[in-house]
Amino acid sequence: MSKITRFENLECWKAARELVKLVYQISNQGSFSKDYDLKSQMRRAAISSMNNIAEGFGRKSNKEFVRFLDISQSSAAEVKSMVYLCEDLNYAEKHQLDELHTKTDKTRNLTLGLIRYLTKKNT
Repeated sequence: MSKITRFENLECWKAARELVKLVYQISNQGSFSKDYDLKSQMRRAAISSMNNIAEGFGRKSNKEFVRFLDISQSSAAEVKSMVYLCEDLNYAEKHQLDELHTKTDKTRNLTLGLIRYLTKKNT
């Protein structure tokens, strides 16, 4: 694996960025846009997933980076949980919810993969 020198080149960060964009787009529609608590919490969790990857990348050690990646994947799991609530409340179309599930899973899986790589590298 070649050395990555910018967090913008990390696949998990790119996926998290796509997730944030989608959360913002969907949460601006219909009844969802008026549920300020859920909208705000879901946006903050998605942003947390993206920003913790970037913040962890800037840390001095892989151990610290892994800690931030773990927070990132947990935030993605939080978004996933809220997607189910959006389903229950009929806040979005099925295809939009499916896309949210897919992007959330992709973000989380890529982040977990990087955690596994960094953890294995240090043993």
